[in-house]
Amino acid sequence: MASDVHSKKKVNCKSPQVYGRIPRILSELEKRIVHALQEDLPVVASPFAAVAKKLAISEEMLLEKIREFMADGTIRRFGATLRHQHSGFEANAMVVWQVSPEKMEEVGKILSSFREVTHCYQRPTRPDWPYSIFTMIHAKSAKECTEIVQRMATAAQIEKYQLLYTVEELKKTTMGYFAEDRDSE
Repeated sequence: MASDVHSKKKVNCKSPQVYGRIPRILSELEKRIVHALQEDLPVVASPFAAVAKKLAISEEMLLEKIREFMADGTIRRFGATLRHQHSGFEANAMVVWQVSPEKMEEVGKILSSFREVTHCYQRPTRPDWPYSIFTMIHAKSAKECTEIVQRMATAAQIEKYQLLYTVEELKKTTMGYFAEDRDSE
């Protein structure tokens, strides 16, 4: 769920699965909206209002189009990417958790409830890799990462986990559509 801090408007970021649908033909305005949503949202109190202004449409129209795109599957996912280096976070770690299948959903909900968690995924285990839940956390220091993970482990009652600290970020990009529009900018 994305929200506009200023107006408290909410946009559901989880799209229903739409299988076998006929792809819709986007109008020029809809293409401009998709293109604008590919870019970073401005860091302002009302980011959707700022995007709408650049598109010369109302914020309500933009939000309605986003809801429409999510409902019909034109946009399947709408999320935020934390550029932690620019936000004062010096340390980040993927934490892998050994969780039994019967506790998976319960533990996943607990771990994902921590505000420091930006990603929380279930993954298959392997004979030499027993970890089934992966979380990504960001903090100001490695010490703070450790403290956060200890709180998470206590809350979820999980004893077996590992912190895998990022050594180097090799790539972080968002998907781009309508490349011909980007080339002309």
